[in-house]
Amino acid sequence: MIQTIIDPVERLLDERGSPILVALDGRIGAGKSTLAAAVGAALQAAIVPGDDFFAAEITAEGWNGRSPAERVRDAIDWRRLRRTALEPLLAGKPAVWRPFDFGAGERADGTYPMSPSTVRRDPAPVIVLDGAYSTRAELADLVDLSILVEIPESLRLARLTARDSPAFLAAWHARWDVAEDYYFTHLRPPDSFDLVIDGS
Repeated sequence: MIQTIIDPVERLLDERGSPILVALDGRIGAGKSTLAAAVGAALQAAIVPGDDFFAAEITAEGWNGRSPAERVRDAIDWRRLRRTALEPLLAGKPAVWRPFDFGAGERADGTYPMSPSTVRRDPAPVIVLDGAYSTRAELADLVDLSILVEIPESLRLARLTARDSPAFLAAWHARWDVAEDYYFTHLRPPDSFDLVIDGS
């Protein structure tokens, strides 16, 4: 499976030179981060986790009041992702950003904190952007290879159940399943990707 990604990446490096940006998109639990780590190790790539740029300033109430299309639009702070991570790395410069802190949990006001520490990535020939909505239209001009990571639904749900609490999963599914359905049906259906990979 890794070679299925490495081969077209190496062709792009030969044809276009470096750096190139590979975006791994897919639903939660599809195996994007595991695949990104493997590709990153094989290609000595700079990995940018899209989850670091979750729009943490929006409250739970704010999310629940949005339509699926609006949740997709607002889920990732793509402007900050583009400005602080992708554009510097594509220009051959280091990138530094403060990631969203999933582990800290929700604040009293319903927003979420950013980590007090920063993440740094040094320039590399290959940049791997890992995360749902990573192939969104606002980033399309930067992406050289778009990859959808898919997995059987039963296996995806089993993975989520093994790693997250029931309360978290209930809230997550209630808020985000409809957004992912909208995104992968109307905005980025499977046939719109350069590659579709089985994340099993």
